[in-house]
Amino acid sequence: MRNVYTVKQVNLYIKNMFTQDFMLNRIYVKGEVSNCKYHTSGHIYFSLKDESGTIACIMFASARSGLSFRMREGQKVVVLGSVNVYERDGKYQLYANEIILEGAGLLYEKFEALKQELEEMGMFAEEYKQPIPKFAKTVGIVTAPTGAAVRDIIQIASRRNPYVQLILYPALVQGEGAADSIVRGIRMLEKQNVDVMIVGRGGGSIEDLWAFNEEKVARAIFECRVPVISAVGHETDTLISDYVADLRAPTPSAAAELAVYDHRQVSEQMEAFLSRMRRQMRLKTMLERRRLEQLELRLKHTHPQQKLNENRQILQELENRLRDRMQMILEENKHRLAIYTEQIDGLSPLKKLSQGYSYTELADGENVRSVQQVKDGQEISVYVTDGKIKARIVEVEDGWKR
Repeated sequence: MRNVYTVKQVNLYIKNMFTQDFMLNRIYVKGEVSNCKYHTSGHIYFSLKDESGTIACIMFASARSGLSFRMREGQKVVVLGSVNVYERDGKYQLYANEIILEGAGLLYEKFEALKQELEEMGMFAEEYKQPIPKFAKTVGIVTAPTGAAVRDIIQIASRRNPYVQLILYPALVQGEGAADSIVRGIRMLEKQNVDVMIVGRGGGSIEDLWAFNEEKVARAIFECRVPVISAVGHETDTLISDYVADLRAPTPSAAAELAVYDHRQVSEQMEAFLSRMRRQMRLKTMLERRRLEQLELRLKHTHPQQKLNENRQILQELENRLRDRMQMILEENKHRLAIYTEQIDGLSPLKKLSQGYSYTELADGENVRSVQQVKDGQEISVYVTDGKIKARIVEVEDGWKR
């Protein structure tokens, strides 16, 4: 029984054959542009032809960044892309990723070879990249003394920071001797000890920009002790100098912004930092003042003078308490003395005498306390309140008679 295949199966089989062919996955094809149409979707449909035949080509809108010129009928071009089958029509076509004019084709191949060689040598490695200083004071510029590139760099640098010094080395950036001129500029500005260096020029064709693809320029940038910013052409242009430089800028204007810090922005940041520092200093001062007051209070409490004052106050209190106690004791004794005085006063002979009593003595001064001490006719002295009475005993009676 014979094997019968569908059209789809055949087309898919052929497509897989194309896909598995290494050469067809990345191929350069040169020819003359024919039937070129720019579709509203952004895709470009065209054919490449030579004296032997034609091949259908398409460049999708997503790959348009690989096209630096507008295609026209009859142009000689080199297309980099892959050959594959469009299953619906069963036709193969070239899917273009990059398109360059034929004169640049050999240069492009040379570019790819040098790029691969330098990459294998490690000249593109990130560990060799020097950091771009944030606050550069001097910026070296290696570019043509006239043209949009140098004007854009000067204009943007002056706007961002008029205090940064720009040192221009007027180099040839195109044609014979351009690579040597660029190398001299890099080495001269390196000796000037600039903080950062911009090496570049404005846009152009691959032939115009080729000096920045020279190996001598790449080595000069790699060996430079000053950080180098590569700024060649437009954003879509990528050259050897971009890969080996410490930083790639898409345009010379962007390089100026990367190399020169914004003075106003830094001033605003400094003002903000200063304001925050002042607030922190005021807060710190207030906290330290409170801490000092607490320490002074603690010192005041522990100072010998404070102790002396406290002891003096305690002594004064003890003295007052002692004085009060002595005063109380004196008052108590005075009261007691008054009582004793009253008692003694009540026992005083004079007091008794003033109450009608008298005191009797014999002639020899003996106190008469009994009738047994006297006899009739004996002289006695009788003391009363206001004087003394001399008397003679007439009669002595034993016992009281009522």
